[in-house]
Amino acid sequence: MAAPLITILNGPNLNLLGSREPEIYGTGTLDDLETLCGEAAEGLGVAIDFRQSNLEGELISWVQEARGRASGLIINPAGYSHTSIALMDALLALDIPVIEVHLSNIFTREPFRHHSYVSRASQGVICGLGFAGYRLALIALSDILEEDQ
Repeated sequence: MAAPLITILNGPNLNLLGSREPEIYGTGTLDDLETLCGEAAEGLGVAIDFRQSNLEGELISWVQEARGRASGLIINPAGYSHTSIALMDALLALDIPVIEVHLSNIFTREPFRHHSYVSRASQGVICGLGFAGYRLALIALSDILEEDQ
């Protein structure tokens, strides 16, 4: 039996991890994050499809692609959290669990970051724990998928 697939989507500017505002986002790179997720997934017995895009439409297409393909989805929508109703709508159309992740604590930042449209479509939200938030999201999704069997 194939391992359940978890799609992990990363939004705009996350390709700059390690060099963009390290005091907020840390010094690890997107490649480091993908490695961490891969190792965590292996330990949990799940597979991952890890992607990043700066384009809203591409993220929406990937969300739609997850329908019928993935068992769960983790998304760090980055700046689109606060602006994209279209991304929220795509996530609401999914029939799989979604967990929203943010590296920084969006509630200690500028007021416009305190609201996320994506949260409406998410089963849970993890913020402020850096890369560890992704590992925790993978653990949570693995637990949810086990409960659903």
